[in-house]
Amino acid sequence: MGGSTGVGSKDIQGTSHPGSFPASSWVNDSATGLGAVSETGPVNTVTTHSQPTRACLTVADAMDHCDRQIADDSTIDQANDALRGARAEYLPVRDRDGRCEGLVTRAALHFPAPCSYTEQTAISTTAHQQGPFAWPTLGLALAARVMNIRRLALWPVTDDDGYLLGVLTARRAAVVLAATPD
Repeated sequence: MGGSTGVGSKDIQGTSHPGSFPASSWVNDSATGLGAVSETGPVNTVTTHSQPTRACLTVADAMDHCDRQIADDSTIDQANDALRGARAEYLPVRDRDGRCEGLVTRAALHFPAPCSYTEQTAISTTAHQQGPFAWPTLGLALAARVMNIRRLALWPVTDDDGYLLGVLTARRAAVVLAATPD
C-alpha cells in the first residue's frame, strides 16, 4: 500500500487490508481512491477521513494573533492613543523583557476627561487583566469553561517562556466549538 496518510481503506464488505498481501488482490490507497482489479474483478474502496472532535481542539485552533502590543511603562494617554490608532478594543501589555504581562482594554482606560493622572501614570499600575494565561496546547473546551468561570471575554495565550502568541476570545472559542462535532 502507499505511504501512511492517516486515511484507511476498506473494501465494500468492511474488511480492512493491513500489511502486505498478494498483488492480485491489491487495493490502491492513493488520493484518487480508485481500487485495483483483482483476480475476481474490480475491488471497490471506501476511504474514511477522521473529522476533528471537540476533544481534539486546542486553544491554538481558535486563537487570534496580535500584531500590536504596548509596553507596561507606557502612560494611559499613550495606551489610549494606541488603541484609537489600531481601532482595537484591547492591547496586550508586555514587560521590559517582551513577556506578556496582561491585557489592557479601552473600557479599563476610560477616564471622563484628560488629566495629569493619565499623562503621568504607567499602565502597569492600572487595573488590567493579568495572568495566569492560556497556553496553545490547552484543550479548547476547558479554556472556554475557564473563561466562563473567570468571566473573561479575552485571554492572552503565551508560550512556556511567557511570550505572547495570540489572544483567545470567548466568542471565537464558542464559534469553533459549535462548528465541531462531539
